[in-house]
Amino acid sequence: MKNFWQNKKVFVTGANGFLGSHLTKSLIKYGLEPVVLIYEDNPAGLFEKENLSAKTQVVRGDVRNFKLMSEILRDFKIDTIFHLAAQSIVDQAVDAPIETLEVNIQGTWNILESARKNGNVERVIMASSDKAYGHHDTLPYEEHVHALKGIYPYEVSKTCADLIGQSYYRTFNLPVCITRCTNLYGPGDLKMNRIVPNTIQLLYQNKPPILRDTGESLRDYLFIDDAVEGYLKLAEKMNKNLHGHAFNFATNTPLSASEAVATISNEMGKNIKPAIVETMKFEISSQYASYDKAKNFLGWQPSHAFGEGIKKTVPWYEEHLKNV
Repeated sequence: MKNFWQNKKVFVTGANGFLGSHLTKSLIKYGLEPVVLIYEDNPAGLFEKENLSAKTQVVRGDVRNFKLMSEILRDFKIDTIFHLAAQSIVDQAVDAPIETLEVNIQGTWNILESARKNGNVERVIMASSDKAYGHHDTLPYEEHVHALKGIYPYEVSKTCADLIGQSYYRTFNLPVCITRCTNLYGPGDLKMNRIVPNTIQLLYQNKPPILRDTGESLRDYLFIDDAVEGYLKLAEKMNKNLHGHAFNFATNTPLSASEAVATISNEMGKNIKPAIVETMKFEISSQYASYDKAKNFLGWQPSHAFGEGIKKTVPWYEEHLKNV
């Protein structure tokens, strides 16, 4: 739907993060020069490596700055917002809960309130997470079945932001849709404590990959290109009937951590026994979601099985790690 994006005024928060970089790159391909919010430089990241700043309108600042968010929407006449800025690391949320809650919750209400006061905004797509669901005995998570009930700091920050987004739709009729992605992976993710980049890095160094606890925890791993397509399709399909809705983006194929590590090891041709490390257990053992709603409403479904995504991911890291 290239015509959809013609003359759109798009604002992306967290634009030089993992998802933000890939989404921004796709928007540029549609002929846009999106306005992007950059909080801090990420020199090794995709945004900087591919010089996306030359093809965007960069604003440096903090999503917690309400005045700045309001000025951006007004001055650039923004009609479409992708709100991705977040503190997204579970362990970091335990170490720095206040910062996590401020960025993820205050940052969200700043965007929503700025949009509410700005008459130009036609659509806000905000990133929640499957972590917002918290613990449930029955899986997969389904948008219309499972309540949001995060417990630990990161989960709670996503639960709160998600509910605030729904509240702004129900109270103020703000055109908001919410995404709840499962675990994203792919080229350019430099959060090296996540399982995919961490495993690749350790195997590249001929070190044992790390499994937390038994390695049997279940997660759904979504390739970054599929996530970007989901965001774009959601923006393109948004209408009054979809406002206020949340959509899971997932693969419907959960894997254990052991299976994920084994797939990466096979792709890299490594046969190194994983090391099992006890953790503080601030994570839920099994989390995975159904994408059936996104398929039915948006016509979206993932294109990459985990093995296919890993084939496209490993070469990027091998090249990156040569230069580290």
